[in-house]
Amino acid sequence: MQNITLDSIITTLGNIVANFGMKILAAVAIWVIGFWIVKKLVASISYGMKIHNVEPSLASFSLSFLSITLKIFVVIIVLTTMGVQMTSIVAVLGAASLAVGMALSGTLQNVAGGMIILLFKPFKVGDTIITADGKTGIVKKIMIFTTQIHTFDNQVLFLPNGALSNGIITNLSMGEKRRTDLNVGISYGDDVEKARKLCMKILSKDKRVLKDPAPVILLNSLDDSAVTLTIRYWTKWQDLFSAKADILETIYKEFPKNKLNFPFPQIDVHVKKK
Repeated sequence: MQNITLDSIITTLGNIVANFGMKILAAVAIWVIGFWIVKKLVASISYGMKIHNVEPSLASFSLSFLSITLKIFVVIIVLTTMGVQMTSIVAVLGAASLAVGMALSGTLQNVAGGMIILLFKPFKVGDTIITADGKTGIVKKIMIFTTQIHTFDNQVLFLPNGALSNGIITNLSMGEKRRTDLNVGISYGDDVEKARKLCMKILSKDKRVLKDPAPVILLNSLDDSAVTLTIRYWTKWQDLFSAKADILETIYKEFPKNKLNFPFPQIDVHVKKK
């Protein structure tokens, strides 16, 4: 009787291990195949969005959201295959939702922030922005939790959507025309009109400087050691930085050739003899 009972126990344990092993194998297969299908499906939808010229901002956010949702669905199927009851999963999710919501309050704010960015469009993929903390770069992706930007020195930044939607953002791409004010000083005694005409000549030769609005050269101030001119001109925003650098370099080269001197701080000392 003892041998029969022991055999029965061994047989029962063998069946349990075999059944559980089959469930494990099925769960692993579903996991691998499911995630592979999700990857291919997301890639296919991404390709379709590109063909139909879906706005990149909406595309990146939607694909990120879809990928996460489908992966959660695969995990639920895996758990069900291993014998976890759906009612148990729902109960656990319901019980944990409050704790998870409190723990991930910042993350949920990022999701809401991403939706606000897509809805009100303070910026979109391809725009050049300056963030509230002074980070400047080109927006590459707007994802469900973060926005990816590339700085001009090729750093990749992932910024939380919540902070971006609530902070001050300067969108350099929204203004087609941008004004630049350059302050240039000349020495006292130099010909102001000559300096004005030379600056205007330099601006007229640069094709990036727009004719409308027309550039102007203003006498800004009479400082301690310099007569300061303000050179005001307009360019397309894409040419803002390159035009400024080239114009400054040309002024630096041309002023001395035309006997216009760059001042530097100095003190005149008068000695009186008794």
